[in-house]
Amino acid sequence: MNLNHINIVVQNVNKAVNLFTKHLGFSLIVNRNNKMAVLENDHNFALVVWGQELNHKENMPEYPENFHIGFYQNDEQAVWDIYEKLKTEADLQFESEPKKIRSTFGFYFFFEKLIIEISVNPFKDNIA
Repeated sequence: MNLNHINIVVQNVNKAVNLFTKHLGFSLIVNRNNKMAVLENDHNFALVVWGQELNHKENMPEYPENFHIGFYQNDEQAVWDIYEKLKTEADLQFESEPKKIRSTFGFYFFFEKLIIEISVNPFKDNIA
């Protein structure tokens, strides 16, 4: 069974599309009037970016505590490269520079209310 997609809710669909296409390896499949977009990466994983206005509610929903999405990189240098590029983007908040986290190396940042993790795959050497 393959995961079809994940849906994230954001205030600004265009800023999210820019982040995911410019820095995180996604390609835009469709952008529906800047209210909802579908992106895909090289691993056939789809990300649905849902604009808050489509919820017909005033406030952004809160993500559950510790909810985040993560992207594995091949090595520490790749993590540093993405970090340096992301630092040039306005409106992103960083928890810290890349560092040892749990049994890997990476960092977390916030896009609006969504936490995103960039790290080295801690399991890649243990996969048989």
